[in-house]
Amino acid sequence: MSQPRPGTRDRRAMLLEAVRDGSGGIAELAEEFGVSESTIRRDLASLAGAGHVVRTYGGALDTERSPREKDRENATAKEAIARQAAALVRDGEVVLLDAGTTTGRLARHLAHREGLTVVTNGVTAIRELAGFAGIDLIVLGGRLRHPNEAILGESVLAQLRHISPDRVFLGADGLVPSRGLCCPSLEQSVVKHAMLHAGAEAYVLADHSKLDQAPFSYWTPLDREYRLITDEPTIDAVYPPFAESVIVGDEHETVGGAAHHGRRGS
Repeated sequence: MSQPRPGTRDRRAMLLEAVRDGSGGIAELAEEFGVSESTIRRDLASLAGAGHVVRTYGGALDTERSPREKDRENATAKEAIARQAAALVRDGEVVLLDAGTTTGRLARHLAHREGLTVVTNGVTAIRELAGFAGIDLIVLGGRLRHPNEAILGESVLAQLRHISPDRVFLGADGLVPSRGLCCPSLEQSVVKHAMLHAGAEAYVLADHSKLDQAPFSYWTPLDREYRLITDEPTIDAVYPPFAESVIVGDEHETVGGAAHHGRRGS
């Protein structure tokens, strides 16, 4: 006697586990669960809407990791990048921080400063800065996206039109010279683009694992002058398109330490 098919909720829970285990094809998943491909697509759309699964670059399926999972990867590199970024910020400036783990580490380095205004849509940065009276913390209000804990939406875009920060620091899931920043959702790519153009100086924080990588299908064009802050010491040779506008963070340097500086137009 055949087993009854699982209900929608149970099927979607099992589908999420299957995607996490690497079963990514629509037809394969439909056969495995004994339903139509259109049912699998609806299930995946529901999981994507809840932030549990993403359609990656090239059409594959993957599960998006939480900030805690991401922060454990390349932690030393992220710390060096955050420290170097903090060294650029001057007292009294208005700073805009994107959501992300490296920008969250940057927030930690700024927390003990005095007279800074920090505007952010990232829950990680909010946690790092909320308890420090010397920081004027402005939280961009909107819808909280899981699992990366970014605040997004039309209300965020509307608020960005009213600020002109001295510096903008953007995080990255991937960075490709010809396309820009790779993002897990269209909504997030639009918010990042508005942030990029909001400030006087723009920076992208990306460790070596993000360079020339495209894990998702949505893009923020880097269509203005910006600087890349990375930990890749051989970036001139390995990634020539980035070489003209790079600041390399040294994992051993202090906040006031020197760095290799360059500029490029995008």
